[in-house]
Amino acid sequence: MAYTVTEESFDSLTSYWTDKSHRLRWGSVFVLPIWLKVWWQVFGSGAELYLCSVKKGDKIIGIAPLAIRDKEASLVGSTDVCDYVDFVVVPGMETDFFVALLDNLRHKGISELHLEPLRADSAVINGLKTLAQKQGYNVLCRRVDVTLELGLPPTWEEYLGMLQAKQRHELGRKMRRLGEEGEVNYRTIEDSRATGVIDTFLKLFTESRQDKAAFMTPKREEFFRFMVEVMAEARLLRFGILELRAQPVAMVMCFDNGDVIYLYNSGYEPQYSSLSVGIISKALCIKDSIKRGRKRFDFLKGAERYKYQLGGMEIPLYSCQITIG
Repeated sequence: MAYTVTEESFDSLTSYWTDKSHRLRWGSVFVLPIWLKVWWQVFGSGAELYLCSVKKGDKIIGIAPLAIRDKEASLVGSTDVCDYVDFVVVPGMETDFFVALLDNLRHKGISELHLEPLRADSAVINGLKTLAQKQGYNVLCRRVDVTLELGLPPTWEEYLGMLQAKQRHELGRKMRRLGEEGEVNYRTIEDSRATGVIDTFLKLFTESRQDKAAFMTPKREEFFRFMVEVMAEARLLRFGILELRAQPVAMVMCFDNGDVIYLYNSGYEPQYSSLSVGIISKALCIKDSIKRGRKRFDFLKGAERYKYQLGGMEIPLYSCQITIG
């Protein structure tokens, strides 16, 4: 049966995402249509949007959300705010999907694909890379970063048992020391209520470190505010707030998707840095995730020390450039 490539819209992609019968693999929150739409509306200027699906008869087998500049195509997203990118493909249909997609892109005059950052289990690394090499295209893939993640056990006690003895001792010491300073509380805010705390989060985020303050340009702040609104409406957003004596001293922003928690960003009051409120807020986020029955805690891109201290395991991230012209 022949394959057809059909141009799509963000609305049609959303319909595929909400209809589970399509069996598409949405590998992370960063490939969801609502996320892609927000990114495009804020950062897409200067590129041509090309959303397309590949179908076998009336069955969709994959989605390519692409941004085209000149003759180069990249996946919608950017390394500064999107930790992973990928194509969305029905498992087992990767070869058929990429054969049809590459043929379509050649006919559109696309000469190069530049794709990053990619997880090691992405459709690009496990499907497109090998196919492109077999078809004689020039393929350059290189490791560019790492992400860290943690498999969550059923209980907090089992999690503590997974940590190295030194890590477990240090975490316990930090939490006891904070408790000696006054009443400690960790609470979560989610759904539509989460949009009301973005000002507090941005304040803690930008004040906690100079590099975070420099990162939060007006354009990125626009993206954060828009993204929080959309993800909260989709019931995927959760803020965790660590309070000392009823005052917020640290916050985490997470996405709760399926059985995975994504730790997207965080901030804290610098005056409480000596009390390790940053790492404690993340540990309590893990505790809350275990309580909710989640199976994986994704610390996301970057090799920050606290991720290792909390038991994170490295997974490589790649950049892949494919010349098809």
